[in-house]
Amino acid sequence: MKVIKPTFLINKDQCRKNIAKISSKAQKYKLQFRPHFKTHQSAEIGKLYSEAGITKITVSSIDMAMYFMNNGWQDITIAFPVNVLEIDVINTMAKNIRLNLLVLDEHSITFLDENLKSNVNIFIKIDTGYHRSGIDYQNTSKIDELISLISDSEKMNFNGFLTHAGHTYNATSVDEILNIHDQTICRMKKLKSHFNIHNPMISTGNTPSCSLSENFEGVDEIRPGNFVYYDLTQNYLGSCSEDEISVALACPIVDINAERNEVIIYGGGVHLSKEYLEIDGDKIFGKVVILKDCGWSNSLDNCFVKKLSQEHGTLHITDEYIDIFNIGDIIGILPIHSCMTANLLKENTVII
Repeated sequence: MKVIKPTFLINKDQCRKNIAKISSKAQKYKLQFRPHFKTHQSAEIGKLYSEAGITKITVSSIDMAMYFMNNGWQDITIAFPVNVLEIDVINTMAKNIRLNLLVLDEHSITFLDENLKSNVNIFIKIDTGYHRSGIDYQNTSKIDELISLISDSEKMNFNGFLTHAGHTYNATSVDEILNIHDQTICRMKKLKSHFNIHNPMISTGNTPSCSLSENFEGVDEIRPGNFVYYDLTQNYLGSCSEDEISVALACPIVDINAERNEVIIYGGGVHLSKEYLEIDGDKIFGKVVILKDCGWSNSLDNCFVKKLSQEHGTLHITDEYIDIFNIGDIIGILPIHSCMTANLLKENTVII
């Protein structure tokens, strides 16, 4: 493997282990496992799921759904509010696969009813506390109206309720993640009980809660995605060990300033994104590892990406390590948010 510019490295063996970890939990609790593919957006990584017996997936856009449909996936949930402007593509997919769409309002349901040419399954998006999108779980009157509209349609089948407890990512402890997860499940169970005549499916799950919780009472389906790669955010939250992070960004070193304990890399915000963790007063945009033939080392103590511009990354490197690096070397960075880094480096990814 020859790296000459920022390159996203994926450790395939660790991906398999991560898939097996969550798949095993789904089997243990008799949950339908529908992993979110927005993290990797890769047909090759998708094959690892197929090898593990996974047949149902989640995506976050029409384009992503088309990509995976064209790569053989036949049961896809688009976990993003339906965009009625893409109805022609929706009809193309609905004709060929089992397609599950997400609705929030009467307008979208009416539009679909008037314009769908094939049958689709419908989830109603529920807000259980994240407050990004969805109908408040307590607003049962509106939910009832939407179910009635869906049920009256010849082209739509009411599938159930879908939620995303994204506020687990704002948690500051494992206990807080578990409390958010338990609260989410409690609210969805109440909703399921209220509408039990419709036998609604409950679809939930994110990487922090699915990695840490052993409580899935009342849940039918989980949809975590980030777990296949994990990242420093998940490690910081307690969702994974650093050893479980299966991706790193390989970057050329272009300058060294030993007096400032700085190494400059070709690898900036357009490669890593500008997401960061604040740890002990430092903004950390990634941690430094030493690349090996088939992976990388543990992160080097107190060595991290401290600043990013568009193409430049500035690393803080301690005295202990500054002399081992040279201009032209390739250095590894564990990303803060692997989904963002994977998306930014889709055209320059290597699986090892």
